Amino acid sequence: MRRWISFTSHLAILTVFASFVSFETGNETFEVPENLKVHVAFEVRFPAVAAIDLPEISYPIFLDRSFMGFKEALAFKESQGRYRVVNTLGYMGKYQFGANTLKLMGVYDTEHFLANPALQEQIFQLNVARNKWILRRDIKRFVGKRINGINITESGIVAAAHLSGAGNVKKYLRSYGREDFSDAYGSTIAYYMRKFEGYDISIIDAKRNPKI
Repeated sequence: MRRWISFTSHLAILTVFASFVSFETGNETFEVPENLKVHVAFEVRFPAVAAIDLPEISYPIFLDRSFMGFKEALAFKESQGRYRVVNTLGYMGKYQFGANTLKLMGVYDTEHFLANPALQEQIFQLNVARNKWILRRDIKRFVGKRINGINITESGIVAAAHLSGAGNVKKYLRSYGREDFSDAYGSTIAYYMRKFEGYDISIIDAKRNPKI
């Protein structure tokens, strides 16, 4: 199958894996042999648009059930993926961390934290590892069970801990859902358990007191 594409600015690189690919340019046709990896350079011109600060907004485009999907979905719920946002209660960044949680992981300069997307991503992973450690026994005990009609999964437990703190998640699980928690905006442990259930976050190992 042939496709005609007209591009006119901005260099891009295309890597092609194919059993058979042909490219046409002018009056010539170039054929790519089987299993050949090809880097194709071409220019692409798009209409002028306003400048976009990509690190500032992260949309939940990773909709699979991987750790990447988990963190982007959680970030969108927390802040719509905005690294520099501070909410009315003082929670900061893409994942809405409080100052006390940041201090636990070695971050004391909140202005630096807000201006540093890479640091925010690192802190999020450390916090997942920390919550996995604190809740390791509850994860082992409750994953696979149902509480209030919700399938209990590791990702749901960790997401709920991000919302309410690991201690409140322990109370919820050990009371079989009778002791729930609601934040100032009305989000509950049960809601986070359901919304973020079933992601594979096994790529992050449990760690005791992780710090940057």
